[in-house]
Amino acid sequence: MNDPQQKIDWQRILDELAEEVPAARFDAWIRPVRAAVEGRTMILSVPSRFFLDNLRDHHEKAIRKKVQQHFGEDVLIEFGVNPDLAVEQPQPGKTGEVTTGQVDGFIDHRFTFANFVVGPSNEFCHAACRAVADLPGSIYNPLYIYGGVGLGKTHLINAVANELLNQNHFKIAYRTSERFTNELISAIRNGTTQQFRDRYRQVDVLIVDDVQFIAGKASTQEEFFHTFNALYEVRKQIILTSDRPPREMNHLQERLKSRFGCGLVADIQPPSLETRQAILNSKAELAGIELPADVTALLASRITSNVRELEGALTRLTAHATLTGRTIDMDFSRRVLRDLLHEEVRAVTVEDIQKQVANYYNIRLQDMRSKKRTRNVAFPRQVAMYCCKQLTSLSLPEIGEAFGGRDHTTVLYAVRKINEMMQGNESLEVEVERMMQMLRN
Repeated sequence: MNDPQQKIDWQRILDELAEEVPAARFDAWIRPVRAAVEGRTMILSVPSRFFLDNLRDHHEKAIRKKVQQHFGEDVLIEFGVNPDLAVEQPQPGKTGEVTTGQVDGFIDHRFTFANFVVGPSNEFCHAACRAVADLPGSIYNPLYIYGGVGLGKTHLINAVANELLNQNHFKIAYRTSERFTNELISAIRNGTTQQFRDRYRQVDVLIVDDVQFIAGKASTQEEFFHTFNALYEVRKQIILTSDRPPREMNHLQERLKSRFGCGLVADIQPPSLETRQAILNSKAELAGIELPADVTALLASRITSNVRELEGALTRLTAHATLTGRTIDMDFSRRVLRDLLHEEVRAVTVEDIQKQVANYYNIRLQDMRSKKRTRNVAFPRQVAMYCCKQLTSLSLPEIGEAFGGRDHTTVLYAVRKINEMMQGNESLEVEVERMMQMLRN
C-alpha cells in the first residue's frame, strides 16, 4: 500500500461513515481520528484516553467493518493515543487532511453549527454567526455577542471558525482577552512589540473571547484599539464575546466602546425549557447515551441557569451509571444529582416503611409489631424488614426493636429470605422495588 492510496482509502471510509453516523457524533468522535499504515497494520490515533474509550465503545465495530472492506480481511487494526493531536489543531477540510498554517490559537473542532441547538433564546445570534461565516468582513463587522456564562457564546464563535477553516483560505487568530494581554506584556518585556503587532495584523479573522477582561488595562486597551482599527480598515472580520453589552463595560475606553458597538451587537439569553430538553437530547445522542424522556424533562425543568450545568449533569449521570452498572432512571438521577436539582432526599423512617408495606399488603400497621406469625402477616413483615435494611442506616438490632423487640437474627433471616426469593421471582422483585421507589419519592 503506498501513501496516496492510504489517504484516499481512509477518506473514502470517512465519507461512508459520515452517511451512517449522526453528523454531530461523526464530527466529534470519528472525523478527528488519524490513520497510518505500517505493513498490514492500520494504526488509528486519537487525542486522549477518554476519546479512545468513547470511540471503541460506540464506533469501533463500524470502523473495523469499513477498514476490512477497503483494505482486506487480514489487515490488523490498532488504536493508540497521540496527545499531540490535541495541540495539532485537527481542522479537516474537504480532503479530510489536517489543515496547517491557518490557525493561531486553539479552536475546538467539536463545536459546529451542526450540533448547536437553536431556540428562541439564541436564534438571532446563531443567524448572525452563520451570516458572518458566509461573508466574513462584509457584514456585521465587528460581531459582538454578549450573554451570561454557559449560554453558547464559545460554541458559536468556534462554529464560525470551523466553518471558515473548511473553506481553506482564511487565517484565523483565536484568543481569550487574558492571552492577548499576556502576549502583549511579554512583547513589551522582550522588546518584540513590532512582531506582536505584525502577528495580529496579518490575520483574516480575529476572534477574542471574554473581551470584558481588557477593561481597566490601559496598555492592553491601547494596543487592542490599534489592532482593531488596522483590521477593520481592510475589512477583516472581528468577532468578540463578553458577558455584557459594550455600554455597560466599566473602565473601558469610550473609543473602544464606540468601536465594539459599531457593527452588530447581539445578545444570547438563557434557553427555554424546550430548548434545554433539545440540548440534553443532542448531547446524549452525541455521547451515545440512552436518556429517558422523564429524566430529560426533570433535568431541563430544574437546571435552568446555563447549558454547561446541563452538560455537567449529564456527564455526572453517565459516570455514575458506568461505574456502578446502574440504569439511568428517575430515582437514580434524583439521587445522583440532588445538589444540582435542589432536591432534598427525605430520610426514610421505619414507620414510613411499615405503613407503606402494610397498606400494600392490606394488613394493619400494628400487625408489623405484633407476635402474629401467620403467613399473611409474617411475609409483609419480612418485606418491611428487608426494605428497612436497604433504605435506612439502622443496625439489625435497631430494626428488630422497631418490629416489636425482635432479635437481630430474625431480621437477618428476613433480609436473606426476601433477597433469595427476589432472585427467583421477577414479579416479587418488581413489587419490592416499586414499594422502595415510592418510599424514596
